[in-house]
Amino acid sequence: QVQLVESGGGLVQAGGSLRLSCAASGRTSSGVIMGWFRQASGKEREFVATITWSGAATAVAGSVKGRFTISRDNAKNTVYLQMDNLKPEDTAVYYCAAAPRALILPRVEGQYDSWGQGTQVTVSS
Repeated sequence: QVQLVESGGGLVQAGGSLRLSCAASGRTSSGVIMGWFRQASGKEREFVATITWSGAATAVAGSVKGRFTISRDNAKNTVYLQMDNLKPEDTAVYYCAAAPRALILPRVEGQYDSWGQGTQVTVSS
């Protein structure tokens, strides 16, 4: 099992930036895919971004493309989500997740088997 702890959330004005971090510990191993999801109040959790172990391949949701960037530092067992030009509709609890090695980057919640507790991001207009 992989333990994940998110940090970096907070309150920011529209147009601002935040960088979320997710520190992994436990049974981390080569090939683990990392992802970010978010859940707004009253809505289902949705995919945001994902990245392979090497960092060579990434995928982001259409709603955040061009504004959010996912990256990772395996030496620190940490994955990041850089969020720029934030909008009020980005307000949500953001979750970090880990998935086993796969041929295709997973975008579905059920493909991930380890989850963090989440960090709140609030964007004011």
